Amino acid sequence: MVRRPVAWIVAVVLFVEALGVVGLNWLLGTVVDNQQMSLAGLDPDVMSTSSKVSGFVFGLYFVLCGLVALLVALRNRPPAGLGRVLLISAAVVHGLLGAFAWGLMGRPEFLFMMVVLALIVLLLMTYDRQGESGSRPEPADEAPGGTEGGDGSPLAPPQAPSTP
Repeated sequence: MVRRPVAWIVAVVLFVEALGVVGLNWLLGTVVDNQQMSLAGLDPDVMSTSSKVSGFVFGLYFVLCGLVALLVALRNRPPAGLGRVLLISAAVVHGLLGAFAWGLMGRPEFLFMMVVLALIVLLLMTYDRQGESGSRPEPADEAPGGTEGGDGSPLAPPQAPSTP
C-alpha cells in the first residue's frame, strides 16, 4: 500500500519545511535588525522581532501538521477531527504559497509547493473511506412507488399505479 509511505514522507517534508520557515524568517529579521531598515516609518526593532516571532509561529504550525502526519503513519488510521482540519488547512496554505511562489520566486519553488500540496492531498485521499472498496453502496429497498426503478437507477420514472 502507498498510504503509510506517503504519510511518512509528508511528516518528514513538513518537519523540514518548518525548520526552513523558521530559519528564513530568523534570517530576514536579523537582516532588518542589522541594517536598521524601516518600512513606512515602522520601528526596525519591532519589524525584526515580529519577523522572528511569526517565523516561530508558522514553524510550529508546520510541526503540528507534521505530527498529525506522523501519527497517521504510526497508527495506519486516517486523520480525524482536528488533525484532518490541520492537514486540509496545510494543503490550502501550500496552494496559496505556490501561487505566491510562482509570481515572486519562480518555477522551482512553485513546483516544490505543488509537490507538497499533492502529497498532503494524496495522504488525505488514500485514507478516505478505507472501509469501502470504491464502489457505490447498495441502495436500500424502498416501498413500491418510490423514485428508484427496479434496476436501482435513480433516474428511472416512478411506477404507474395499477387499476383493478
